[in-house]
Amino acid sequence: MSAASQLLKQHLQQRQMLGKTHVALRPGTMDRLTGVVREPAVRAAPAPEPSRSFAAAPAPAARILIETPPPETKKTELLEVAGATIEEKLAALRVMAETWEPALSMGSLRKTMVFAVGNPQASLMFVGEAPGAEEEKLIEPFVGPAGQKLTAIIKAMGLDRPKVYISNICKFRPAMDNQGSGNRKPTAEEMRACLPFVLKEIDLIKPQVIVALGATAAEGLGIPGTVGGLRGKFHSTSGIPTMVTYHPSYLLREEQTGDGIRAKRAVWEDMLKVMEKLGLPISAKQRRYFQTK
Repeated sequence: MSAASQLLKQHLQQRQMLGKTHVALRPGTMDRLTGVVREPAVRAAPAPEPSRSFAAAPAPAARILIETPPPETKKTELLEVAGATIEEKLAALRVMAETWEPALSMGSLRKTMVFAVGNPQASLMFVGEAPGAEEEKLIEPFVGPAGQKLTAIIKAMGLDRPKVYISNICKFRPAMDNQGSGNRKPTAEEMRACLPFVLKEIDLIKPQVIVALGATAAEGLGIPGTVGGLRGKFHSTSGIPTMVTYHPSYLLREEQTGDGIRAKRAVWEDMLKVMEKLGLPISAKQRRYFQTK
């Protein structure tokens, strides 16, 4: 698939996650999307062709020409919040999320909203899938065992946790029968209900790089596929370079099976690419982290 096809596919998938089913096209665009070439008719005063629409689906295999959408369509996916500063707007966004009817009315999510944490001016943003038991208890993302692993990764990069921004695709812990401390991944519908908040966070913070932690987070951002197939290269979310890597909980599981070094090295190779993209200094020692001997 060409780069243009991939960008169009991600754009349509992000709109689909927001519940959008159609995208307005300029006259003649559908013919170019499908590769159809029509002979021009000779007419004295041609009437303008009405706009058509097509369902938001994966990009077709035919040759694709991308047209820049009109400026007024670029912000239709973003929530509007009041505030003079980024901090004030994020605070307003948090309040909105606490009573967000599309999520709470589903009945499959718990009621405690876990928003985000970190620096509103951060150049690096991490996105996970959903809060777990510890996160729900402390009302902060990534504070359990997986969160401790993420903090260690951030520290190994030469950064402090308060200097980055950490969020989740789903703002509520997915509910289960006899829940206890058990967790499950959010469904596509649950992620879709919360996605407007993540997109608005990205719009406000404007990080230089996004790291999607796990396949679920990547799917929520409109980057479907397995982590093994997606990692190691940059994708795009709202025009921002996005690295997909293994979730910290995956590293914990691999440590228990005895194959932790291989998994840690894979994640670290992804983080080295992120550090290079951010222009962070990388020492020879850092480059050797988790190399097998």
